[in-house]
Formats: sequence, structure tokens, C-alpha cells
Amino acid sequence: MEDAKSSRTALGVARMRALHQFSQQAALFRDPYASAILGDAAPTVQELEQEGERSRRMRLFVAARARLAEDWLAAAVRRGVQQVVVLGAGLDTFSLRNPYPDVAVFEVDHPATQAWKRKCIADAGLAEPRATMFVPVNFERQRPADGLASAGLRQTEPSFFIWLGVVPYLSQDAIFSTLSWIAGMPGSEVVFDYSEPAENRDAAGQAALSFHAARVAAAGEPWISFFVPAALAQSLRELGFDEIEDLESSDIAARFSRTPKAETRNSGGHILRARRST
Repeated sequence: MEDAKSSRTALGVARMRALHQFSQQAALFRDPYASAILGDAAPTVQELEQEGERSRRMRLFVAARARLAEDWLAAAVRRGVQQVVVLGAGLDTFSLRNPYPDVAVFEVDHPATQAWKRKCIADAGLAEPRATMFVPVNFERQRPADGLASAGLRQTEPSFFIWLGVVPYLSQDAIFSTLSWIAGMPGSEVVFDYSEPAENRDAAGQAALSFHAARVAAAGEPWISFFVPAALAQSLRELGFDEIEDLESSDIAARFSRTPKAETRNSGGHILRARRST
């Protein structure tokens, strides 16, 4: 992504969240601000009627990862966590919907994307949430820890990190640097999504990867990092995470549709929760 430009893929994801509100599966993830924050860029219901199968599956994955992250966050808040960090927030609206009055929210994103998001909030006639701190950071050049410390994150207390739609775009050095820092805060937890490499996927998964990877590359924001689940889990344990829950696409579908998990299908998309409990 160019330094002076906001993220085009963040716009695409935001439009998927907004489009999802028109769908028959809208109950999976409700977002009353999804269209408002987009202004004139908001999708129409007619776009849902023209949606292809691969786009539909990606939209459902985007909705499911947001739902899972916020379900896991609710459990963390019940344990007493009072700090939420949204890494690579894009046009995510959790800070506008935050139902926890005692929970502080820190939004971390590329400076250009964050400035654009704040303008979108203002243009929609919405007020910036009082409990939210905006922290501009370039993940490839800066450590989120530094900006968050300056913004008031209490690093001696546990935090919940939401890191959705970001990891595939980063180098593995940047990814593991951030994960190592999170693991250094006992009681902290992170939710992120990742993709398996093409050779690990079934035929449909390989075709989907080719389709979506070409689209983000054309937007100037290519996917560059992929992971094998077992190796990633081992790396997370070595960093100090002792609770790991990794859901593949068929696990997610089974959870929300209440149908048995497919035995062989592997589309390659994952949502992972990792926590250092002590």
C-alpha cells in the first residue's frame, strides 16, 4: 500500500460488511453503521443479487470472522479484560458499537487509512467514540507497541487484540514481531485470520485463492504471507501462547449452520484465537 493513500482493500471489506446486512444471513453479524460509514460508497441491495459464489463465500467469511472475534471478546470482558486493540482497523465499526462502557478501545492503522476513516465518521454525521484512541502506525516500519504506549495502553494489564484482514498482507517478520509483543503481556489474547498456501488447499480452495489474490494484487495490496496450521500453532506455543483455537472454513460453517463439518474440504481460510493465560 502506498504511504499517502488509504487502503483499497479496507474499502472492499467494508462494502462486504455493509452488503451482508441485506442478506438472508444478516443475523450472523449485525452492523448498524456498516453502510453509514461508507457514505456514497455504500452498496445497494441490487449488488447482492449480482453476487457471484466466490464473492458470497468471502462475504460470509468476513462476517463470520467479525462475529467470532466479538464473541471471543465478550468472553474476555467477562474475565475482566478492559482494553481492546483493533489492529489494522480499516472501516471496522466496533468502536462505534462498543457495548462495554468500561472497556477502552485503541484503533491502530496506517496513518492514511486512519485519517480517511475518521473523515468517513465525520462525513456520516457520527461522533468519534470517547472511549476510543486512534493510533497511526505503519506495521512494516513501526512497532505498534510504541504508539500504543504513548496512547495510554496499559501493557501490564491484559488486552484483547482484534487483527482481522491484515496478516496476509504483512511480512512474516512483521507478523511475528507483533505476536511476540502480544505474547509478552500475560492474559492477553489475539484473534486473526490467515490463509494456507495453495498446495494445502483442495481444488476449490486453490481456485478461490487465485481469484481473490489476483484482485487484491490488482489493488496494489498483495497477499504475501501464508501459513501451514501445525507449524503456525507450534510457533505460537514457542512465543508463549498456551490456548490456541484454530477454525478452518468448514469448522466455521459447521458452527454457524449447525451442520456436520465436511471431512475433506479445505478452502484454506482460517480464523485463529491465541491467548497467553498466565
